[in-house]
Amino acid sequence: MKRLIPMISMAGLLGALASSGCGDGPAQAAASPAARDPLSIKATPELTARIELGEAGETEVRETLHVSGRVEADETRMARVGSPVTGRITDLAATVGQDVLRGQVLATINSTDLSTAQLGYLKSLSQRQLAERGASRARQLYEVDVIGSAELQRRQSELALAEAEASATRDQLKVLGMPESAIDRLAETRTINSLAQIVSSVSGTVIERKVTEGQVVQPADTVFLVADLSRVWVVADIPEQSAGAVRVGEAVSVEIAAFPGRQFAGALSFVSPIVSPETRTVRARMDLPNSQREFKPAMLASVLIQGKPQTRPVVPITALVREENRDYVFVQIAADSYRLREVALGAESEDSRVLLGGLRAGERIVVDGAFHLNNERKRRGLDGG
Repeated sequence: MKRLIPMISMAGLLGALASSGCGDGPAQAAASPAARDPLSIKATPELTARIELGEAGETEVRETLHVSGRVEADETRMARVGSPVTGRITDLAATVGQDVLRGQVLATINSTDLSTAQLGYLKSLSQRQLAERGASRARQLYEVDVIGSAELQRRQSELALAEAEASATRDQLKVLGMPESAIDRLAETRTINSLAQIVSSVSGTVIERKVTEGQVVQPADTVFLVADLSRVWVVADIPEQSAGAVRVGEAVSVEIAAFPGRQFAGALSFVSPIVSPETRTVRARMDLPNSQREFKPAMLASVLIQGKPQTRPVVPITALVREENRDYVFVQIAADSYRLREVALGAESEDSRVLLGGLRAGERIVVDGAFHLNNERKRRGLDGG
């Protein structure tokens, strides 16, 4: 009997331990899923009444590209005015900001090249006159049988050559900027004038003057920059990664820093076919009427380019939960159970966000009341439930 008591006591102890372990097993198993999945929540009837279920919808969305831009002069209405000859500036008749007309004199140049060309023209005129007299005299002598046909043909050939030389030297004066009236006056007076004029080739505003009085200029130099500012360009540099969605004709809204609170609407008139290798951007522009001359080249602008409407899946903003700089929605996983799932979102469209990924078609989500559901989930997490 004395030996049986310890054995019975040990057996009872083992039974008690076994019974105690079996009793705790179901409770621990029931509590472990919540501990393992802090993103899930089982809603109470009161909380269920405060939320609304639905699915991701679809709507027409215009994606907006926001880039910086600037005002530029319309290059198709701009002229780089230079000197037709090499010479020294003796007089400047135009300043920056001045409105000029086509053909208006902007500057005067003293050019030895021009005087040399005029002298050559006068010489060719004299040679042509001599050739004309020689040919006329030869014709008369040929008619009275004093000279033969060969001599007449030689004199006529000399006349043709003199006329060609006179025509060539006259054309050279035109190239050097002399108008027809001035060339005719030179032929009549036989007086050489070494002064040449720089005239505007377009009507517009002088936006640059690159010379000073007394400066020597070459025909390749730009002396004045004249632009018609009645229409200007708003130019934007589109990043390469966004350029694929930009097309000519897309709607554009422009905000210019000099005119706060005002927007100017238009459409893209040009999108460059090439990418700038230095900046990795694509140049795009919008034409902007400027009859009042209020928009000035080099003004800074903000350009909003509206893409063409596209049907895209969207989720309402009320369905979104923001956690640690990430976006989530509550997906229904059972009749009254929900789980947070991360989603990828795009641009905002009215009261929705474009859905880029994270949900499958037909999945039910909390479209309203996600804020309350998330607060309850956090509260239970703090309480250990």
